Amino acid sequence: MFISEMFRERACLFSIEVFPPKKEGAVQAVLYPALKAMSALKPDFISVTYGAGGGMAGQSTAQISSHIKNDLGIEALAHLTCVHSTRGQVRETLAALRAANVENVLALRGDVNPELPRCTDFTYASDLVAAAAAFGGFDVTGACYPEGHAECPSLRQDVENLRHKVEAGASHLITQLFFDNGCYYRFLNMARKAGLSVPVHAGVMPIVSSRQIERTVKLSSASLPPQFTKMVSRYGDDPQSLYDAGIDYAVRQIRDLIIGGADGIHLYAMNNADVAQRVYEGVCDLLPQRA
Repeated sequence: MFISEMFRERACLFSIEVFPPKKEGAVQAVLYPALKAMSALKPDFISVTYGAGGGMAGQSTAQISSHIKNDLGIEALAHLTCVHSTRGQVRETLAALRAANVENVLALRGDVNPELPRCTDFTYASDLVAAAAAFGGFDVTGACYPEGHAECPSLRQDVENLRHKVEAGASHLITQLFFDNGCYYRFLNMARKAGLSVPVHAGVMPIVSSRQIERTVKLSSASLPPQFTKMVSRYGDDPQSLYDAGIDYAVRQIRDLIIGGADGIHLYAMNNADVAQRVYEGVCDLLPQRA
């Protein structure tokens, strides 16, 4: 089922994101048990990231997506990147996903790996969106950035650039993670005023360990509101308390987003089934009933 069809059926979608483990054997030994537990929450879909620069992690995206769709009975959203991929390689990946009955892809430029040659077949993510849409048989998702893409001079310009993704065939958007809901509401207001009417899925990552903080902020460039920094300052040296506080922060953030009318919630669960379950239990009363 196309994810765009789900948006027409429910007021607010709930989805979870996982990533292919790099350690050999960890997909079956670690990720699959976590996915089974997550599937019990009945998310509308589960997305699978594409390993930076390909390799073993990237190659397993289609395998994991197939497992989610065909073995667990949950719709899968397979990430697709182009910064290190030729058009031929993209077509091969799309063919493999189609053969696995995966119908949804998230088209991204992807992170640049300085150790790998950068391909020039695709300049922007919107070019990949267009290629995936032209391939046929897929519902294509695009990414968006509530605080603006790090390489874009302004949020307003970034919102204007989103028009290219939507015109290229993106039926909906998923945001980069953020910790300040005010950023999301401001971005959404700007997008709607710019004429972008597609659903916007809000991405939230529970911070449950101190090692997540520096890496996550560095990669996402997300701003940290005072209540978040106070939480980190208070519980940074107490792992269990930070774990509990991080989940509580995410729950409160998500509840505000649902009440505020978000089209969907995309949970960056970092392959942690316990985090996914605890967050879901804290917000499920506000979500539409699932079969």
